[in-house]
Amino acid sequence: MKALRYFPLLLTLGAPVYAADEPIQPIEMPKNLDAGKVELGKKLYFDPRLSKSGWISCNSCHNLSMGGTDNLVSSIGHGWAEGPINAPTVLNASFNIAQFWDGRAKDLVEQAGGPIANPGEMASSHELAVEVLNTIPGYVAEFSEVYAAAPITIDQVTDAIAEFERTLVTPDSRFDQWLKGDEDALTEQEVKGYELFKVTGCIGCHYGPSVGGGAFQKMGSFNRFETTNPSIGRQGVTGERADRMRFKVPNLRNIELTYPYFHDGSVRTLEEAVNTMVWVQLNRRFSEEGTAKVVAFLKTLTGKQPEFSLPRLPPSGPNTPAPQPFGPPPAATQAPAVSATP
Repeated sequence: MKALRYFPLLLTLGAPVYAADEPIQPIEMPKNLDAGKVELGKKLYFDPRLSKSGWISCNSCHNLSMGGTDNLVSSIGHGWAEGPINAPTVLNASFNIAQFWDGRAKDLVEQAGGPIANPGEMASSHELAVEVLNTIPGYVAEFSEVYAAAPITIDQVTDAIAEFERTLVTPDSRFDQWLKGDEDALTEQEVKGYELFKVTGCIGCHYGPSVGGGAFQKMGSFNRFETTNPSIGRQGVTGERADRMRFKVPNLRNIELTYPYFHDGSVRTLEEAVNTMVWVQLNRRFSEEGTAKVVAFLKTLTGKQPEFSLPRLPPSGPNTPAPQPFGPPPAATQAPAVSATP
């Protein structure tokens, strides 16, 4: 849209703001990745044998066909356990200040080890996961080639998964095209939605390449956020009362794909999410037209989704521990002897 290629903002006292000066930057493809680790990490990401049941993989809750999440209020864990919180998207997670809603993992490597040993998620242990991998000949050979060390360790496992996850970025959204100078990439409504997004103050938390993920903020800064979810946010990590209900700001890239919204998964539509946030965080109300403009802008943040061939997983070996999807296997029993004579 050429007429609105730049526009004055109150925050800049009328000075025109060009795309190059925006608080949101285009997503760029990562560089200097280790191709061997990426390919190995891809296999591990999709391999359900890292779970006790042999059924749950990283992709179960962070489905790369569904915006990097599962579109559930909370994920389904081992034994149909109900997860305590909404699964955040894995897409563009490499831009986050920390991982998990409460930031308890400092990076993707640390995050990758959490679900494996969580009894309500994959319900394995680091020891069992490594034992499984060390009995799969294909993995033994690939880990040895990539890391030049044996046996396989949990640090290698999480390092490889994290390297793959760094590739899961979504460039070339229509908004990124506009930022890079394509004046016709956005409609007038979408540009006005972005302007409203900034002037209202949403940009104070949702900025940077991933349009969020760079800070922790209290949910309900101005008005109380009503929820039945028991999570206390960052306080569970720091123990500080001031951190109660402070959560990592979610990134808004691909937001139309990553419903339901908020840490409790209580909202299913972007319209309701926008109206809730401007009220509880900014003490504002949008008109129906204003909400429609902001939602239109948010939908321009959907980028090119990761595309690759599904990995072919190496077969288990004769000594690979059997999965336990329904509990421990029954003790072996010996059939009674049958006499050959009547």
